[in-house]
Amino acid sequence: MDETNEQSLVEQALALIEERKFAQLHDLIHEENAADINEIIDEVTPEQGVIIYRLLPKELAAEVFVEMDPDMQEFLINAFSDAELKNVLDELYYDDTADIIEEMPANVVKRILRTATPEMRKAVNELLKYPEDSAGSIMTTEFVRLKKNYTVEDSLDLIRKVGIDKETIYTCYVTDDKSRLIGIVTAKDLLLSPLQNNIENIMTDHVISVSTLDDQEQIALLFSKYGFIAMPVVDNENRLVGIITVDDAIDVLQEETEEDFAKMAATAPTETDYLKTSPFVFYKARIPWLLLLMVSATFTGMIISNYETSLAALPVLTAFIPMVMGTGGNSGSQTSVTVIRGISLGEVEFKDFFKVVLKELSVAVLCGLTLFAATTVKLLLVDKLLLHNDAVDFTVAITVGLTVFATTICAKVIAAMLPQLAKKIGLDPAVLSSPLITTIVDALSLLIYFGMATLILHIA
Repeated sequence: MDETNEQSLVEQALALIEERKFAQLHDLIHEENAADINEIIDEVTPEQGVIIYRLLPKELAAEVFVEMDPDMQEFLINAFSDAELKNVLDELYYDDTADIIEEMPANVVKRILRTATPEMRKAVNELLKYPEDSAGSIMTTEFVRLKKNYTVEDSLDLIRKVGIDKETIYTCYVTDDKSRLIGIVTAKDLLLSPLQNNIENIMTDHVISVSTLDDQEQIALLFSKYGFIAMPVVDNENRLVGIITVDDAIDVLQEETEEDFAKMAATAPTETDYLKTSPFVFYKARIPWLLLLMVSATFTGMIISNYETSLAALPVLTAFIPMVMGTGGNSGSQTSVTVIRGISLGEVEFKDFFKVVLKELSVAVLCGLTLFAATTVKLLLVDKLLLHNDAVDFTVAITVGLTVFATTICAKVIAAMLPQLAKKIGLDPAVLSSPLITTIVDALSLLIYFGMATLILHIA
């Protein structure tokens, strides 16, 4: 649905709610996509959201509930009777229920667990025991399990019987008597095989699986690499305990990307929408980084203070400090973003450390030479000739130009090294990205600048 139609749907729904034409509202939304219905619910009051939700068919209502903002989910749960809450829970997959429970306050969690069936409570508790960000925490235990001695006809009958409650039936998993994963069969394999053929004859026995404790971000990348729609999850003894579906992998990639962007901007990630997040939450997320960067920036102040006498002897050098520091920071940011992206996508590993550094060094030399030429020409033509700044002469232009050249090389090499080293020692590469690299490069660029000035201009 394009943006115009989305907007039209929201406007129509709001108008019908205001006019209390609920029968027409039901007709409008009962066949819409869950995401589009949530667009409407986001625009109304929580009380109106409850009205919209209760107009939905049972299965669609469950899909809408899963996609809702946690605040709206909590409001709905508190508005539900026990019977209504049980109906909702009966339509949810276990992994979705576990995700919802993780977002709810303790009193709401107790009510959910009290209302849920014993089977759901057991399954949800199993999912919640796995560490955050692990494969076990995002998997579902609702999948189709087959035996190798089943016939195709037996398997199709089983899928018809239990498939309605499974998260996916396109990929079915074959296990032995001890629940160990031994193969996979797709719906296509079943539909194109003779009914009396055994599963053992058509299954694929080379199965790519992940462990319950594997990192969820790395698993999400496997979906991109292999083009899977589901990934089996096994325990230490290769027993099949769950599957991860592609929609969960997409959610993981989105969350990790948002988290990396937040860290690269020197702020802690927030879990709620921007407009629903209080200023105090943003304050807590940002102030530690600002304090850290402020303290680290004192090094640049100390360097400038140390060369205060030199600057007094040749004041024109002061005018070019922002350009020198800015060029270094920008050069480092470019490289760090590129390297971090490569690490996130699995394109760059620590064994490639020197390859990455040499590649960025090559880029740095080319960029540095171009910036050296541009800076020198700019100072001589613009500052000296056009702006008549007599303090700028050839030696000053060369000093600034060489500083830009050297700073560019240092910045790109540092920005190539730090994310890889961070990953190696178990830190998040995004933490050592733009803000910290820029601070380091700022101090380094000043040392290079004053070192060049001492060498070429003979300032003390």
